[in-house]
Amino acid sequence: MESIAEQTYYKTERQVNSIEQVDIEHERKLYLYNDRIESKHRVFLLQEVLDISYRKLGGEGGLLYLHTNSGVFSYTVKTSPQPFIELCKNYMNRT
Repeated sequence: MESIAEQTYYKTERQVNSIEQVDIEHERKLYLYNDRIESKHRVFLLQEVLDISYRKLGGEGGLLYLHTNSGVFSYTVKTSPQPFIELCKNYMNRT
C-alpha cells in the first residue's frame, strides 16, 4: 500500500568513545496511510491518535508531537509539517 503523505524527521544518535563524542543525524520519515501513521520503529493506528501538533523551536524547524492513547511521541523536524498535520487530521476525523 502506498502512503498518502510523508514527513521527514531527524533522530540524533550520540556515540561516545574514550577520545571524542560524535553526534550522528539520521534522516527518517513518518508515513501517513488511510488507517495509520508509521515511523521507523512504531505504528500508530489513527483511531488511537488523539491529536497531532507542532511547536516551532528557534529559527527553523521544531518538534512534531503525536498525542496517542499510549502517550506523546515527539519527532524533530527541520521544516514546517503543517501540510502533513492537516492531512493527518482529515484522516483522523474519518475514523
